Amino acid sequence: MARIQINLPDAFDFSTDITLYLSHINYGNHLDNAMLLTVVSEARLRFLKSMGYTELDVEGVGIIVCDAALQYRSEAHHGEVMRVSMAACDFNKYGCDLVWQMREAESGREVARGKTGILFFDYAASKVTRVPDGFAVRFAPQAVA
Repeated sequence: MARIQINLPDAFDFSTDITLYLSHINYGNHLDNAMLLTVVSEARLRFLKSMGYTELDVEGVGIIVCDAALQYRSEAHHGEVMRVSMAACDFNKYGCDLVWQMREAESGREVARGKTGILFFDYAASKVTRVPDGFAVRFAPQAVA
């Protein structure tokens, strides 16, 4: 079976530190695979908030997650602080990928990497909509042509 390969950008647009709680840990005494996405979702919310956005209001429209892929690189344990770095890239007409990397903050050990595909969504009309110009200008000025 072919393995997923996630290529990281040269630089990230945002980083945040998130402490792993007991609820993030599974019976194997390490970060649970489902909880990894919970931590990444929290980082995504913080990324948007850092720009004055929410998941329901990015330049007047919301976002929806359409897909996700990840690679585990090492175990993470209760009490460790994860530094999650994120970048918006690979834009198309309706969305982009949020590529992320999770490292243990103190040692820099890579724990996981991945990408989350987002689409911009007009909740009032209940349909996918174009990437807002203001968002695209921040990360992909060439996409606003």
